[in-house]
Amino acid sequence: MPDHRDHPPLSSEADRAHMEAMTDAADTTPRPHALGIKRGLAHRCPNCGEGALYARYLKVAPNCEACGHELGQYRADDGPAYFTILLVGHLVVAPLFFFPFMWELSPWLIVPGSLIGLTALVLLTLPRIKGGVIGLLWANRVDPDQAA
Repeated sequence: MPDHRDHPPLSSEADRAHMEAMTDAADTTPRPHALGIKRGLAHRCPNCGEGALYARYLKVAPNCEACGHELGQYRADDGPAYFTILLVGHLVVAPLFFFPFMWELSPWLIVPGSLIGLTALVLLTLPRIKGGVIGLLWANRVDPDQAA
């Protein structure tokens, strides 16, 4: 019968990371979806809620500086852009057509004003929606190998 002392100790960082990944993979306790989305919307690590989610505007930090969770494994891809356009288009653009000033003012005023406002709204909304998508991926335990 093999003895555990026959195996060499974990010596490298890669060995430790491999063992931690195996431990995380074995953990199947459900994660709360609302908590992950809430933390992502706040630009925080979905795992601990303390560390920053982004290193830059939309660049996800490789690891959480608070808990060390690997944030780079969550690939949100085109989902946040799609949801942002869907949200802004349905909740802002469509209702604007019901206001009479949209039809009465000159297009030379409406088009630039609308484009500036919509661009600002999209740029403010996109990081939050991307954070929510990453929080949802965290809650569903999506692996880097799985499609987002």
